[in-house]
Amino acid sequence: MTQRNARVSMEAAATTADVFGELLRHYRESAGLTQEALAHLVHCDRSQVARVEAAKRVPTETFAKACDEVLGTGGVLLRLWGRIDWYPQVEHPDWFERRAAMDGEAVALREYQVQVVPGLLQTPEYAHALLSQIATADAAEKRVKARLSRQQRFLAEGGPLYMAVVDESCLRNVVGDAAVMRDQCAHLLELGRRPNFVIQVAPADRAELVRPNTSMSLIRLPEGDEWVYSESLGQGHFIDDPALFARHSQTYDVLRADSLSADESAALISEAMKGYEHHAEARTRRVGLDQEQLQRQRRRQLPRSRPRIPRPRPRT
Repeated sequence: MTQRNARVSMEAAATTADVFGELLRHYRESAGLTQEALAHLVHCDRSQVARVEAAKRVPTETFAKACDEVLGTGGVLLRLWGRIDWYPQVEHPDWFERRAAMDGEAVALREYQVQVVPGLLQTPEYAHALLSQIATADAAEKRVKARLSRQQRFLAEGGPLYMAVVDESCLRNVVGDAAVMRDQCAHLLELGRRPNFVIQVAPADRAELVRPNTSMSLIRLPEGDEWVYSESLGQGHFIDDPALFARHSQTYDVLRADSLSADESAALISEAMKGYEHHAEARTRRVGLDQEQLQRQRRRQLPRSRPRIPRPRPRT
């Protein structure tokens, strides 16, 4: 693609993203809702609504569908969402380019992850909260888009097989806040219902589980090539030795067999989600009470508009 065509493609994508944001704002304002009110109804943060309306955040399919239902648009937003190329150009860190290219052609991917949810399963809010810890706001936003762009092939109809065994620590380590974790758990449950996704949890209370020493990916490419991928700080490691792949593959298969089943895993994820939901609701109530108390305190501190004049008391 020439530089001119690439620039035209990027401008067109930006325009359609702007149209989505403008349309969302139009329907929201027509419904008489503030950004905060809409965010509450579709279970997200106000900043997410604001960024989508400003074409600075890529909305999820779930977000578009929820906005359609709340705003009564007849499915307009979801249809538009499906027609937009949200990732016309993304940049991965140099050390990750090779792995991203493999994701673009893999026929099967098996992953084991500890501490944090795998990138291919992350929500935009989870990814943003995670990457904001190590990058500036602009850099984090770009890396979030790059990460989400890898997901599209697996989320598409007929996408490649994706199997993930996540350590329970991925569900318990809070990234962002309780609301982010609640939505992340809900996203895992939704993905687990897709035909090409299998998500299992390695529970913390099973000491007998033989777990890999680190997070890893087992990647199968179209020509039959098989790779083991792992990461250290800011560096990716690739192994294509057949004997090592077979050994790691056997370890992974045993772990999968001994971990919770897909249904049992969904139950544990649901339990974690409910816990975060209650925590988020309690925090919202506390914030509301704090704001109410602050308003009362400010009202008490307001100066009176006119001085009080003492009235003479009747003599007895």
